[in-house]
Amino acid sequence: MKRYFNRTTAALLLAGCLVGLSACADKQAAPADTKPAGETGASSGTSANTGGGSGTPGQTPPPKTGDAGSAAGTPSTGTPPSSGSADKPKDGTTAPDAKNPPNGGKTVQVVAKPADIAVLVNKTYKLPDNYKPDDLVEPNIPFIFQEKNEKRLMRKEAAGALEKLVAAAKKDGVSLAGVSGYRSQTTQKTLFENYVKKDGEEAARKYSAVPGHSEHQTGLAMDVSGSDGKCAASDCFGGTKEAKWLAEHSAEHGFIIRYPKGKEDVTGYQYEPWHLRYVGTKAAKEIAEKGVTLEEYMLNAIPVSK
Repeated sequence: MKRYFNRTTAALLLAGCLVGLSACADKQAAPADTKPAGETGASSGTSANTGGGSGTPGQTPPPKTGDAGSAAGTPSTGTPPSSGSADKPKDGTTAPDAKNPPNGGKTVQVVAKPADIAVLVNKTYKLPDNYKPDDLVEPNIPFIFQEKNEKRLMRKEAAGALEKLVAAAKKDGVSLAGVSGYRSQTTQKTLFENYVKKDGEEAARKYSAVPGHSEHQTGLAMDVSGSDGKCAASDCFGGTKEAKWLAEHSAEHGFIIRYPKGKEDVTGYQYEPWHLRYVGTKAAKEIAEKGVTLEEYMLNAIPVSK
């Protein structure tokens, strides 16, 4: 009985063991396509990373901003440039009027220090919009008109120098009078538009500045003539004794003939022997001695690269 029990028990135990082993094997088996994401195929040794082995295994790297794309011509994923960006003025410049450029299409620059005595204002360098000096006064000199208006005004330092110039001329038997001094941007706009209607724009630009580019707006310029007003702001003034005296003595009082004869290609304007511009005695004498324009003097004294 004991031997039978032992054999029977052993048989049952063996059968139970076989059943258990079969169930255990079924539980551990798994299909190949249920592999957790990110695992690599160990049997083949191939990385799941699509970046050719670089980067984090199992992950596709995001495209780089600005990449040129594939050889097949895939477009860049970078942000495209905004439209019109090339038209924006740079480095403190202001874009000129596309239809009516004041200086033949060159870049117009706004002067940084419009109150400087030697400020350069021309077809390339303009004043800030609606600039007006804060020290305008009326010089104590004769004028060829009776009206009380802005064209009697100059900046205080320039006005004092003009008084001395007129007094010195009188001692030499030359009587001078003011014709036109300070001019606002609004006034210049009206004048320029009238000249365009009268002579056409091309001709007007040879003797009149577009708004914002006039020296009269600085308060440092004054057109003068003889006290009788003959040839005031006209070509015939160049042959008068008043014009001759100014050419010889203006620099002694800090003034220059701003638009000299023969320098039209430099200044951009025709000869104006009546147009006085105050720059200070030192600069005026150097300009007169060298026979140069304010453009030539300033650009030589201050290198363009600085």
